[in-house]
Amino acid sequence: MVGANRMLIVVTGAGEYEKVGYRTGLWLSELTHFWDVAEKAGFGMDVASPSGGFVPIDPESLMIQEAGHALGVDGAVHKRYEDRGFMDRLSNVMKVADADAGAYDAIYLTGGHGVCFDFPKSEPLARLVASFWEAGKVVSAVCHGPAGLLEAKLGDGQYLIGGKNLTGFSWGEEKLAKRDEAVPFCLEDELKRRGAHYTKSSVPFKSHVVEDGRLITGQNPASAAGVGEAVVKRLRGAG
Repeated sequence: MVGANRMLIVVTGAGEYEKVGYRTGLWLSELTHFWDVAEKAGFGMDVASPSGGFVPIDPESLMIQEAGHALGVDGAVHKRYEDRGFMDRLSNVMKVADADAGAYDAIYLTGGHGVCFDFPKSEPLARLVASFWEAGKVVSAVCHGPAGLLEAKLGDGQYLIGGKNLTGFSWGEEKLAKRDEAVPFCLEDELKRRGAHYTKSSVPFKSHVVEDGRLITGQNPASAAGVGEAVVKRLRGAG
């Protein structure tokens, strides 16, 4: 199979929590850090969300976060944030339902707490993720992004993540971020409930990337570049 040399990135369309007044949305670095790696490697990228249209940005994602405390400005993120052309890509993205897995080599699910509210509820996203997997393509996600893997089922009715090694935002990190009372579920538990073999770093907010064949996941925002590197390596190696 000739590679498309293109990846599909999925982001949230949800801009607020359901129970509290916090604003949320895409955790911007989880898009930009992955994008920087993939773009440098020569891949083109398209962006989609369950609802399509405007992509909300989590305001806290414009600061470097570690253990719930802002450490300062992330220069790489702000370079993208001030880039009019780049940010205009997020003003009107396509709907996941309109995406064709055949046009891409890989799918990447970004995080931000917004995904907890729209990824698991999106049947088109679950079907799209499964179609990538069953076509022999790379499926990847970071931080809360694995929420988009929760309902993906294969042709035999089994969960895609059943028996797979993976990671995602830990409950300990959720507590440190002071969002444990605001999120609709514990991602760590839900992944395990579907039969996934979940692992996490012993140090919260430290990069942790897990590869299980074509399934590549990262634990937190610090893992986005690592996921990008692993995806690129996998695709180039497969080519």
